[in-house]
Amino acid sequence: MLELRPICEHCQASLPADSTEAMICSFECTFCRTCVETVLRNVCPNCAGGLCPRPVRPARNWKGDNFLGKFPAGTTLKHRPVDAEAHWQWSQPIQAIPPERR
Repeated sequence: MLELRPICEHCQASLPADSTEAMICSFECTFCRTCVETVLRNVCPNCAGGLCPRPVRPARNWKGDNFLGKFPAGTTLKHRPVDAEAHWQWSQPIQAIPPERR
């Protein structure tokens, strides 16, 4: 079950459970779309994987209690700002490799 982390790990932008701006890697590192596009260049600084839109968990109980009321979003804040210059130097060769081939 996804944690649905509440903020961007880099800039601390709010990313509530219904945010369409939240992006995650396969380890659930969570960043806002702006940081993914302008700072990270679609390379997770923690695992080098690609980042994709985080799914939105339904707010309403449409079926089987699979909704935010039963499984609320996470509240633990993870703030791990990225050194943009160091990330650029490290990730530059990785950026050319599609995420599915990294």
